Order: sequence, then C-alpha cells, then structure tokens
Amino acid sequence: MSKAAKHRTGDYVVYPAHGVGQVKAVQTQEIAGEKLELLVVEFEKEKMTLRIPLDKLESAGLRSLSSKKDIQVAMKTLTGKVRVRRAMWSRRAQEYEAKINSGDPVSIAEVVRDLHRNADQPDQSYSERQIYQSALERLTREVAAIDKIDEAAAEEKIVAQLRSAAA
Repeated sequence: MSKAAKHRTGDYVVYPAHGVGQVKAVQTQEIAGEKLELLVVEFEKEKMTLRIPLDKLESAGLRSLSSKKDIQVAMKTLTGKVRVRRAMWSRRAQEYEAKINSGDPVSIAEVVRDLHRNADQPDQSYSERQIYQSALERLTREVAAIDKIDEAAAEEKIVAQLRSAAA
C-alpha cells in the first residue's frame, strides 16, 4: 500500500500547525533535480495549499480526522475542572500555543476550557482572546468535519458543552 493510499483525494486530514484541511491530489514534481511525490492539502479558511512529500507525512504529523470516540473525550474535557496555573502569562501562552499546535483534540479542548469566559466572569486580555479563538476554531473545524455539520453548528455544540459545565 502506498503512503498516499492512506489519504485519498477528498479526505479531510489534520496538519498540527494548521488544523483541518482537505486532500486535493497526489502530484509528482521535480524539485532540485529529484522527482518527489507530494500530497496536496488545501486549507480553505486560510486560503493556503500545502504540498507535503509523501515520505514526510508521518514526521510532519499529518493525521486522519479523530475518531468519534476521541472527539467525545475532547467534548467531555470541556466540562472538566478549569486549570488555572499561576505561572506568568507569557509561559502559559506558550504552553497553550504548544497544545493547539499539537493537533490533539483533547489538548485543544483543554485550552478552550481553560480560557473560556462566561458572561459573569472578568474580561480576557487581547492575547487570551486570540489564543482562545484559535483553539476554538481548531476544535470547531474538526468537530464539523467529523459530524458532517457546518462550523457554526459545531461551534454552538462546543459552546453549549462549555455552558453545561458552568451550570
């Protein structure tokens, strides 16, 4: 089985640093005199296309969408106890970014849970809102792709889960 057979045209995949994208093609290109087989992945929201050498897919962290069971674990994580560490914000921000870029839905859900604010809670700083929004978008896109719903419905599902924890 070729490495490309794992990811077929039209499949949704997760690239840790960019989130959910769609496989558009497998191409052969000559680069620096060498023929390389490349997986072409389009990230519509970012208007970006990546070409990843097939022999680098694993080391790049490209993976298939999570299973429904993995997403259920991530959704359950949203209702868990918020972990607020007393470290400097810059240190926590780095940790949150690392969790988002890990591509792991449970880690991303932890960031969403920890940075979510209800109406009765104090406002967030600009950077907290940015990181929260980034994590929420990543999780939303994967939930939308797995549940075959639009992103607005997926975000509502996530926010409803967060609200149920606060109730």
